[in-house]
Amino acid sequence: MKKWWMIIFMGFFLIVPVIAHAQLDRLLEGFRGRGDEGVSIEQLRVTQMEMLPDPARVGQRIGFRATISNSSRNQVRVVLAVMDGNRVVSQVRDASLQPGDSQINFPETNYRFSGREPRCFTIQTNIDRRWVPIAMTEEFCATRSNAGWSMSDRGVVDGRLQVEELLMSPDPITRGQEVRFTVKLRNDGRPIRGNIRIQDRDQVVVQTDSVNIPRGLTSFQIPRSQYTFQRMDTCFTVSVDVDRTPYPVDASKEYCANPTAWTMKSRMRPQGR
Repeated sequence: MKKWWMIIFMGFFLIVPVIAHAQLDRLLEGFRGRGDEGVSIEQLRVTQMEMLPDPARVGQRIGFRATISNSSRNQVRVVLAVMDGNRVVSQVRDASLQPGDSQINFPETNYRFSGREPRCFTIQTNIDRRWVPIAMTEEFCATRSNAGWSMSDRGVVDGRLQVEELLMSPDPITRGQEVRFTVKLRNDGRPIRGNIRIQDRDQVVVQTDSVNIPRGLTSFQIPRSQYTFQRMDTCFTVSVDVDRTPYPVDASKEYCANPTAWTMKSRMRPQGR
């Protein structure tokens, strides 16, 4: 008899962790769609997020619009919120996420921006009275500019990107040689994506494909170019092309090639002189 009780006790001891683990899985996959099949939170992803209006002035009411991808075959109804850290900014209590992409409009809110650092937002859903983040394809952050706070890439280049260094290889270079540039960019704003372009006045010397420009100092190798040096005074500028619009990037000095053997090492003169 004692043996049977011992077997029952051991069976119960082994089953309880399995049940607890199953409950945890249901917490994370706790969406219920049509029928008996559920939707896993891993099947949801925020692919786009906008702020309305953009840019927004301090004290102005703002709303948000997001596109959420549902890779399952089931519709699901959930509570969604735009979050700033642990703070609920705006909320939709009965959002319907169809298979594929769904656009969710969050109501306007009196959220108030402060400070100068970028404000990054997430979208989360409420499961069993706790907020669970939904995966996002990228960071969605608002940065401060002269026109107000903006989540758009347009306008974030001005004053937030700086050319720290522009190098040419080979240096010196002779007529007919292929040239390659290395540009070091400092990004004091949020990460952006765009084409880095090097120009000689209005002539495009070379440009990259679309690249990610993260926060901080990053070195970029620009593809080789068959650019031909012609003028006696050849000075280069750097711009970043965002949504087919080029934005000049500030530099602390001019980067010019001396016609004597075409070198950038012998003359780098401070701007404004």
